[in-house]
This record gives sequence, structure tokens and C-alpha cells, in this order.
Amino acid sequence: MNESNTPTKNSGNSLRHQPFGKISKWHETPDGLSGTSGFAYFKLRVFETGIVRIQASRFENFESNPYSVIVEPNPTAFEIQDHGDILVLHTSVLRVQINLSAFSLAFFDHQGKLLNQDDSFGIAWIGTEVTAYKKLQHKEKFIGLGEKTGNLNRFGNAYTHWNTDYFAYGVGDDPLYLSIPFYLGIHDQGHYGIYLNNTHKSLFNFGASNNRFASFSAEDGDMDYYFFHYPSLSEIITSYTWLTGRMQMPPMWALGFQQCRYSYYPESEVHAVAQAFRDKNMPADVIYLDIHHMEAYKVFTFDGEKFPNPKAMIARLKEKGFKVVVIMDPGIKTDVSYPPYQEGFEQNLFVNYPDGQIYEAQVWPGWCAFPDFTKATTRGWWEEKMAFYAEAGVDGYWTDMNEPASWGQCTPNLLEFDFDGEKASHRKARNVYGMQMARSTQAGALLQAPEKRPFVLTRSGFAGIQRYAAAWTGDNVASEEHMLAGIRLVTSLGMSGVAFAGYDVGGFAGEANKGLFARWMSTAAFSPLYRAHSMINTKDAEPWAFGEEVEEISRNYLNFRYSLLPTIYSAFYQSTQNGLPLAASLAIHYPQDEFVYQTAFQNEYLFCNAFLVAPVESFKEITKVYLPTGDWYYLYTDQKYGGGQVIYQECPLNYLPVFVPAGRIFAQQSLTQHTGLAHDGLLSLHVYQGKKGSTYTHYEDGGEGFDYLKGSFFAREITYNPELGTLTLKQSTGELPSHYPSIRIYFHGFDGLNLKLNGLTQELSTHSFAFLKKLTAFDPLPDQVHPYFQIDSLPYLQFDHTPEELVLTGLN
Repeated sequence: MNESNTPTKNSGNSLRHQPFGKISKWHETPDGLSGTSGFAYFKLRVFETGIVRIQASRFENFESNPYSVIVEPNPTAFEIQDHGDILVLHTSVLRVQINLSAFSLAFFDHQGKLLNQDDSFGIAWIGTEVTAYKKLQHKEKFIGLGEKTGNLNRFGNAYTHWNTDYFAYGVGDDPLYLSIPFYLGIHDQGHYGIYLNNTHKSLFNFGASNNRFASFSAEDGDMDYYFFHYPSLSEIITSYTWLTGRMQMPPMWALGFQQCRYSYYPESEVHAVAQAFRDKNMPADVIYLDIHHMEAYKVFTFDGEKFPNPKAMIARLKEKGFKVVVIMDPGIKTDVSYPPYQEGFEQNLFVNYPDGQIYEAQVWPGWCAFPDFTKATTRGWWEEKMAFYAEAGVDGYWTDMNEPASWGQCTPNLLEFDFDGEKASHRKARNVYGMQMARSTQAGALLQAPEKRPFVLTRSGFAGIQRYAAAWTGDNVASEEHMLAGIRLVTSLGMSGVAFAGYDVGGFAGEANKGLFARWMSTAAFSPLYRAHSMINTKDAEPWAFGEEVEEISRNYLNFRYSLLPTIYSAFYQSTQNGLPLAASLAIHYPQDEFVYQTAFQNEYLFCNAFLVAPVESFKEITKVYLPTGDWYYLYTDQKYGGGQVIYQECPLNYLPVFVPAGRIFAQQSLTQHTGLAHDGLLSLHVYQGKKGSTYTHYEDGGEGFDYLKGSFFAREITYNPELGTLTLKQSTGELPSHYPSIRIYFHGFDGLNLKLNGLTQELSTHSFAFLKKLTAFDPLPDQVHPYFQIDSLPYLQFDHTPEELVLTGLN
């Protein structure tokens, strides 16, 4: 223990800036240190070698957020050095310097490079608002922060975390539906991550309206944040998702195409849409039922006129290979004849005013009460009520309006929530409400169908939402700007832990034109969640509703998506293990490359670590593409480009600019109309020659259920090593035989191959290969003919896919 001479107690007007003050007492703890200034209290806890938690409070008992962090600190070696007014906490990768004279912190890597440093204000209060002030580093960039609009680099802007229903939001509007107060800081000395573990409304200021500091503040509660540093941004994201959890393996069908509209009704229209997909040979797996499936918009009901026999309807859809997802809104109509309301009233399951009266607000059904999902008994009740949908055969659940939304958009702050026994006002509970509804819905899906993997899609959430649901970016607009903004929203969610995310293809509000819809369909084929959605009182927005040309472009990219399911499914599995995004901003892999932050290139991303996607507006016929360091292949022709340069790429409507990094591997299968149909048993691997190799981890399981957790899976690492000239398919793991008894390997960019498989000489075959089919020349005029690309004489080798290690040599 170390004590200074005199404890200091701040005095004065509480509406003025109140600094933490000089540390008067401190002592070492089993996982860090704690102390006080006499005015406030602090704790530093080492959670891992590269994770330190910082807590500061006006009160001796620190507040908690019981919903986001799911782990306790790992036993980690650390050392504290006492230099008088300076303490230094060391781990093997991180050094934290604590200035006791004013309680300010500085973070360094193990080489002594400064990563992040408090401004002299440190941690301070103005009334109940608590803020951490951070010095701006030279050319510092800030990325992430979850569902936030604007540029990839958030420097010069401020962002609010307060879950908000925002219909037809602008591409720079804030806040939106979902809050994740986690960001990554990047500058020429290194990089770091910060997660603010406070559920109150918070503000992150990255140098907006000042040139002195960045800051993050919460309107109440404690300052409670986690600081991360590891050698790469990917490792920081992995450590953040270790802290807050990772998604569970979704069912295979959730990776297919999902069709939604507000709303498909009556049931004859639902059947017509489903049949049209099958008649037109357009792959699809999911149809959604929006609010018009309900009786007077009441959850846990079906409209008896529009859907007289929902169980039979859903059974017919299943015969066509469709899964059904229903919308679930939290508002419970305040009608004593409505059983959910009566039960909630009698069991005290709703959000109340402080005097115990049930809170009511207007939503779709009219005046509604709202289940308190921060209460265990409410969650249990909701889970049991979901038997209604399970008995009808529903497969997935779409939690909407769960900010919570209501007409008027001004929920009173005095409302009381259980907060799992801690009791809290709306100010503390709002940001976790949607997350807890998603949690309840996922648990209900498991309760009602324990043999099936749940699929939940949510609009609202908080840090850790990835454990319970996929997310979509809400009520977007049918515009070119929104198409590109949606990509940045999804990549930002990805670097903030939410790997399973997407946007409404075609735009929800307004109407897409032909070109926009075609481009959106092709771009979204490279999105983790592939869902089209459109609004009531607008034109039909199914892929065939825009004419033959758009229909064929859409079919091409739908087919390509379904052919890539082995790659996508394997990437999903990897994300359940490491928390990394499937759609990854180039900034994650090239954080020091200034080009990736430029407006012209900030939308580019890597999908499944195998495709560089360069989104572009539909009206452009040529676009600039930035290729980072390394070599790159244009997907459709195998044309090779050197990296570290900007190229001009033609981008006709039927060819989205996509490139494959040299040295990478990805897998394809034969086409199917939905994931429930069997493919032909041939797994095609595409290997791209390069100076640097890579490993593709191929993963298979039953696509549904939980047997994979008991060993019923097939996995193997496939490694291309250019230096040795080898492609190694390692011994498989898991108890499941591969679904692909044959394997075919395509060799892109290789010359003069003389291959041996496990020492035996192999004879290569060749054929012309195209990733996309040629479009029909509907209009014979020359200027209406679309280009068509194929790779001539592409070499390949086909052999039996056995579980033993297989080594191909001669790839020099």
C-alpha cells in the first residue's frame, strides 16, 4: 500500500468540471490495483495480457452491466512498479502508466511505443456525466463503433449511443437502432481498442469541435472501460469477442437468400412468391411474414382471414424448401381479453412507472404495455409463449421495434426496469432492451425446438448482441448512397463483434430502379446476411419484378452465392471461434495504408477472406479500385494486377468488381435451389498462384442441430505453400464423413504444372470456366449486349476426397 500525505475532497458546484483528483490511497489487488482520491474511487484489473479494465466511480461500490461481458479475468502475470507519483503496470504485451498526482493513464506496447494517453483532464464529472479525455495522437484514425453512419474513419465527428427507431435515416444520421460502444484507434505508433461498458446514453467525440482531445462519456453511471492491445487489429477484435461473446453457428438455411416484404398477405400471395422463385430457378431459402400476418398487429396471433390455416400454409412452404420467419414486436396490446396482456398484468411482467402503474405507449396495435425483458420471469414467460409459433411450424424470429419504439419517440426516463434484480431507470435500461428481447427470443426458440439451431434477427441491441441474434441495419432507403452506406454499416458492425449482419437489399423506403436493384443484388451476394425487403404501398421488389435483364443478373449472383456456401459456411464456423467479421473492412488488414480510408475506396472489403469486393454505383461503367499490397486476380478473367496501386476497372451492370488475393483458396459446390437440396457431391477448390500462401479451413456439419458440438463434423486445413510448391490437405478431424466424396482443384495463374499427389504423377485436365453465366441478348442492338467473361483452358485435377492427408507437389 502507498499513501500520499492528505486525501483530497473536491468541492464546488457539481455542474462544473470535477476532476478525479490526486490519488490519496492505493493498493495492489490479485488482478491489478485500486485506490481513491477521497473524491472518487478507481480499479484497474488485468483481464488478459492485452486487456485492462479501468473503472472510476464517485461511489465506493461500483455499478455493473450484467449483460455484455461474459468472462472473468484470466489469471495473468503482471508487475507493478512504484516510481513515486508514477505507477507502471506491466504485462507481456502492454504497459499502463498511472499518474497518481491527477489520476491519468498512458498505455504503451511492450516496445514502449505510446498507444493512448489521457489528456490532463483524465476522468472527470460534470454533474452525473462522466467522461474520459484522451489526447489526439498524430494523424489518429478511429474506426468501428458498431452501427454508425458516415465515413470509415470517424475522426472529426461525434456519435451518440441511444437506441433509436429512425425510419428512412440519412446516410450521415445518428443515432440509429443499435449501440456498440467499442472502437479501434490507429496511428503511426500502433493501434488499440476501447470498449465502454456503460449502458447509459453515451457520446464518443473523436476530435469534433476541438483539436485537443478525443473523449467518451456517459450521462450517468461509472466510467468503466476496457483497453485492448495486441499485435494486430484482428487479435483485438478476437479478444473483444472473447470478452462479450461470439455468435453461435447458425443453421445453414440462414446463409441462403431471404425474401421479405412489408407485407406478404394473404396466404395466396405468400405461396405465389414462393412458387415464383422455384418456377424461375432462383435460389431462395426464407420467406418472412411481416406485421400483417397478425390479428390487429398483436404478437402471438395469426389473422384468421388472411391466414386461416397458418400451419398448413407453412407446411406447404416447407415442401417447396422454404423456411418461415415471423416478425415479433414487443408491444402487447392493453386489452383484457387478449391473453398475453392479461397474463403479463397478473404476473407483473411489464415495464412500470415508479408507482407501480403499467407503462403504456402507442405502437401498431394501439395502446400497448411492454414486457420487461430485463426481468428473468418475463423472459421465461416470453419463451413459453413462443410455443404458439413453434406449433405452427415457424423456423425463425425477427425482433423488430425493440429499441423500444413507440409513436412520439419519447419514452419517459422515470420508467423502472428490473435489470435482473438491480432495478434501473429507462436511462440505464433502454440500450439493452432490444438485446434482452433477442436473448429471450433465442432462448424461446431453443425451448420450443431444442434440436434446432435458432435463427433470430434483431433491429436493436448492445455490446454482446452477437451471442443472440443476427442484425440488420433497419429502415434504409432505395438509393445509391444507401447501398454504399449499408456496406460501411455492415463492416463497422463486423469490426464491433457482430459478424452476422446485413441490410435490406433494394432499400426499404422508396423504390429502387432497375440498375440499382441489380447492383444491390450482386453486392449483397457478398454480405453475411442476404435479405431483400421492401415497404408497403411500393412497387413489387422481387428479383423478377424489374424485367428480364435484372432477373438474370440477380439469378447469376444468387447462383454464385449458393455455389460459395462451402466457403461461407466455413467462414461462419471460423467466426464462431475467433469472432472475426465475414465482411471485413480493408482497414482491419491494412490499418496503416492511407488509401483504404479515402472516400473513393472506404467501401471496399474482404469477404470470407477470399474476395476483395469493390462496391460501385449502378450508373457507373468504370470505377477506380484500390488494390492493397500483394498481387490480385480479377475474379472473372484471372487478369493479374500488382498491389499498392489504383486501377480503373470496367464495371458493367452484370459484373461487380471482385478480386481474389494471390495465394488464396476458396471452395464451391454445384448449384441448388435451396440449402435443403443435395448437391452433386463435388467440392471445387480454387487455388490462386502467389508469392505468399494461405490456409483455408474447410468445415462441414449437418447444417442444423447441435451434433457438431459432440464431434459430428468434418474439418480439414488446406494449405498452399508457394515456397515448397505444395498444396496440403491435412488429415481431417471430426467424426462426420465429408459430404463431398470427390474433390476438384482449379489452378489459377499457374504455368507448367507437373503435379504429384502423395508421390504419384497426375495428369491435368483443362476446360473453359465462368463464374457467371452469359446473359440472354434480349435486345439485339449492339449497344445493349452485355459483356461475358470466361477463363479459357483453366487447368484442374479431380480425385477422391478421402480423410487422410493428401499432398500435392509441383506447384512451383
